[in-house]
Amino acid sequence: MTLEPIQYLLGSISGALVGFTLGLVGGGGSILAVPLMVYLVGVPSAHMAIGTSAFAVAANAATGLIGHARAGTVKWRCGGMYAAAGIVGALAGSTAGKAFDGTRLLFLFALVMVLVGIVMLRGRKAEGIPGAQCSRENAPKVMGFGLVTGLFSGFFGIGGGFLIVPGLIGSTRMPMLNAVGTSLVAVAAFGLTTALNYAFSGLVDWPLAGVFIAGGIVGGLVGLAAARRLSESRGALTTVFAVLIFVVAAYMLWKSSGAFL
Repeated sequence: MTLEPIQYLLGSISGALVGFTLGLVGGGGSILAVPLMVYLVGVPSAHMAIGTSAFAVAANAATGLIGHARAGTVKWRCGGMYAAAGIVGALAGSTAGKAFDGTRLLFLFALVMVLVGIVMLRGRKAEGIPGAQCSRENAPKVMGFGLVTGLFSGFFGIGGGFLIVPGLIGSTRMPMLNAVGTSLVAVAAFGLTTALNYAFSGLVDWPLAGVFIAGGIVGGLVGLAAARRLSESRGALTTVFAVLIFVVAAYMLWKSSGAFL
């Protein structure tokens, strides 16, 4: 696939937006990345957009994770347990997703986004337990959430942060800021698993992924700084997260609704 120079420029701008979102709320990277690849950059294949964005988001998540680790907001044991279970699900989900019609995949993706946004808004005032940890007692719950999230992540070709954050909160009751930082461990792992599966089928545009990642590094640093400020206001970070999901979901439903008509 050969793209025009302007498309690569748009790819770097898109990467900056995705990186900012990942740094801010730990998720939403692929929620933005896939539609930006398809509707702004103009990648002609939905599957190529999914494979390329999965790799780019995994790299941007790894970069954002460094910043959150320095800030002390990552609970490593929880992130590792969640990611380990989710990788299995992501591999199975991405294999199934490649065989599904691309436009219908985007439509179903948007419906899932709406449901998650509603759940996040309902629990936006919950402060969480700052000392929450992952132990033998809650390991089955954490890994169960991780497996299911991985399946969704792989099937829709996303890093899964918008599912991982509520999944971590639901299974451990950790605060939103900790869930954001910890989720990046799993986002990077899920995205890389999905990207490698798509790359095996030739569905990753490597130059586009490169400029996307470069833009994402810059955006991620800005997003991390904004997350620290918003976390001081109860419920603000969660509300921003949910509103972002609703806006992008509405646009995707509108653009892909023809797949079922």
